[in-house]
Amino acid sequence: MIWPNTVRANVKTGHDREVFAVYPYRSACPQSVWGQLIAEARSDIFLAGYTNYFVWLEQPALLQTLRRKAEGGCRVRFLLGDPSSDATRQREQVEDVTLTVSTRIRITLENLAKLADVAGIEGRFSAMDDGPNHIGLSVFRFDDHALVTPHLARTVGHDSPLMHLRRSEENGMFDRFAEHVEELWSRGSDIHPAT
Repeated sequence: MIWPNTVRANVKTGHDREVFAVYPYRSACPQSVWGQLIAEARSDIFLAGYTNYFVWLEQPALLQTLRRKAEGGCRVRFLLGDPSSDATRQREQVEDVTLTVSTRIRITLENLAKLADVAGIEGRFSAMDDGPNHIGLSVFRFDDHALVTPHLARTVGHDSPLMHLRRSEENGMFDRFAEHVEELWSRGSDIHPAT
């Protein structure tokens, strides 16, 4: 009698077993977690935040790391919001901060341009119709791990909560979020180096 209760109290057995960790703010997730997930990814890195700008600022030598990853066979993808879209302009009005959404997107575009010669690194803008679906939810995938940020009404990304998911079942939470960004990716348009 005691053993099953102890196990249930200390081991996740329901649908939440894929929730590895949660943070009240994305900025509360240690940079070392991001660095470890990037370093350990072997087949897929998919950064599907609307701007993705902060990873360039917070991860040392990210350009070199992504170049090595891609050259080693890891697929590296960036899904961004279009800096000139209505969704971007509306979000800029909502946030009302100096470092605008379009500026943050351009930080990523500038860094991606430096990797334009690397096979295996891809970038797309989400489709105009998908802008509202993309801007409200960031999903960062590293093989079977994902960091997911649902954006709260008027907060910028670093002030929104973050969930660290680890895939452990088919059609679980990890797969649901992964399928969401794959759908957005499928309708996106390629980012060209001149952008």
